[in-house]
Amino acid sequence: MNKPPVTTIDLIRHGEPVGGKKYRGQVDDPLSEKGWAQMRAAVADQHPWDAIVCSSLSRCRAFAEELAARHSLPLEDDSRFMEIGFGEWEGRTAAELLEHDPQALYRFWSDPLNNTPPNAETLADFEMRVINGWNDVLKNYHGQHLLLVGHAGMIRMIVRHVLDMPLERMFRLQVALAGISRIQVEGEGETALPQLVFHSGHL
Repeated sequence: MNKPPVTTIDLIRHGEPVGGKKYRGQVDDPLSEKGWAQMRAAVADQHPWDAIVCSSLSRCRAFAEELAARHSLPLEDDSRFMEIGFGEWEGRTAAELLEHDPQALYRFWSDPLNNTPPNAETLADFEMRVINGWNDVLKNYHGQHLLLVGHAGMIRMIVRHVLDMPLERMFRLQVALAGISRIQVEGEGETALPQLVFHSGHL
């Protein structure tokens, strides 16, 4: 009996954006020079992928376009893999948020399901769009090796989904800038068996 084909998906977070560390969400800041260097170093000359899918935000898309062009790989831009929208927190640092309301950030960290930032995307809505995108990727690239270029929140959500973690605990997962996580899925559909091979590491 033949084993079902395996789909391998490498998830890479973007490097450092211009403007440094903050609740960036869907603010479309480009990569800094350091961010470009981080991502280029993360993949070096390796290109084991059959295709690349990326978030439509420029800190992911620009590097994906460069890599796809260098190795003549097909590229798909999918807005469902954008970072979670932080509403009124977008563009602000943790220090600024703590100064304005010392408890708001702690409430969000401890119970993000019930403490959505003002005018932000809910965690449940974020889950729906990211996992819908993930399921389509598994269907459309079945049996292939794919690179998915995205964000910390996106990667947390997918890893949480694969490991069947409670939604409210996804922020316990740390994702390094330009860190790579690998997921392999044996089979497809309801009988698919996903496995986290490594998380926030290197090729």
